[in-house]
Amino acid sequence: MPFIQTRGATLFVTEVGSPDCPPILFSNSLGTTHRMWDAVVEELAAEFRCIRYDTCGHGASTRAQAPSEIADLAADAIAVLDNLGVGQAHFAGLSLGGMTGQALAIQYPDRLSSLTLMATTAFMPPAQAWLDRAALVRREGTSAIVEATLSRWFTVGFLTQNTATVDQVAREFSVNDAEGYAACCEAIARMDLRSAIAGIAAPTLVIAGQQDPATPVAMSEELRDGITGAELVVLDPAAHLLAVERASEVAHHLARHVRRHAGSLPAGCT
Repeated sequence: MPFIQTRGATLFVTEVGSPDCPPILFSNSLGTTHRMWDAVVEELAAEFRCIRYDTCGHGASTRAQAPSEIADLAADAIAVLDNLGVGQAHFAGLSLGGMTGQALAIQYPDRLSSLTLMATTAFMPPAQAWLDRAALVRREGTSAIVEATLSRWFTVGFLTQNTATVDQVAREFSVNDAEGYAACCEAIARMDLRSAIAGIAAPTLVIAGQQDPATPVAMSEELRDGITGAELVVLDPAAHLLAVERASEVAHHLARHVRRHAGSLPAGCT
């Protein structure tokens, strides 16, 4: 089932791993596709059912026909689970994907076994900066901001030593649907989940990058302090797109968190 319908959009969905293993639903960051998780999923697929999808207006997914709120992106994630017949899943999201995960945990608490939030926040002002970015992308396309974006996404060392990976991320960013990207910028501008995250019941792991200028460690500390029982891991060195830059470490911490809350694993999920 590579495509599903939701909110007038077509979402691209892909999965690897046995359907008998604990499911993890991955949600990508603004401007990326499901492929940002490639190296993480490669390490996890023998033990978990890894489900990925492209957020509306990203990658192979079309944009929604109406303006999106973060709550709508959470509903899209539920549509993915529903179409795959998954009643409850572990969730991992980075940046916009982590915002989606917070809304998912708030709105659909019975659908989550655990929650992992990476390089994200419950509130990201100033709103006008997001509206300005949306307007720029609508005028000039995502390629107009790719260079500035990459400088926030990766540390200098990673940028210079991993050019093939960085080039792939840049290509995918540059061809994203401009209107779909802009609509997500506007959703972030309107987002404020700060008063609601205290109600998140899912066991939560927060992962931050020490050198992340987009969602600094202080934002992750606010999530840890605002969500009862949440744990924080800070990766160093790592910037914003830490699931790419530090894939093995992310896979390690995510697997440990999921195992802790998945109970005994079925035979063959090792």
